[in-house]
Amino acid sequence: MSIEKVRAYLKAYEVADRIQEFSVSSATVELAALALGVEGARIAKTLSFKADERTILVVAAGDAKVDNGKYKAQFGIKAKMLTPDEAVERIGHAVGGVCPFALPAGVETYLDASLRRFDTVFPAAGSAASALELTCDELERCCGDSFTAWVDVCKGWQEEE
Repeated sequence: MSIEKVRAYLKAYEVADRIQEFSVSSATVELAALALGVEGARIAKTLSFKADERTILVVAAGDAKVDNGKYKAQFGIKAKMLTPDEAVERIGHAVGGVCPFALPAGVETYLDASLRRFDTVFPAAGSAASALELTCDELERCCGDSFTAWVDVCKGWQEEE
């Protein structure tokens, strides 16, 4: 089970005990915000993309949307999301529980600037009914070898937009 794989992985970072499991779904930003009792923007959603053979994860604030122009400028290719089957195959987590933890080698994880406005954020923990609270520094550290860079590829979250 994916959440157990994530729990074992996060033990090395001493944050596994922070994983919260819910009796209700947290598979969407709205459902996760309800389950946690926080604003949706603080949900750190993990979006999964394919760029030819590359697998790219972008972790962004719950109220952010990928800006196609910024994405193409950053990655040199049009944004194309993984299908649910491809997510399981390439990432090892099902849609709704996709997270930047316990990933196969070669997956690239990027953290979006939209997260930095919060003291803590809530990524999923490998299932559609789980999350944990992390600072942005902890999130970066817990991504481990898959962490690639901080990027700015989203829109809709800044006051002036």
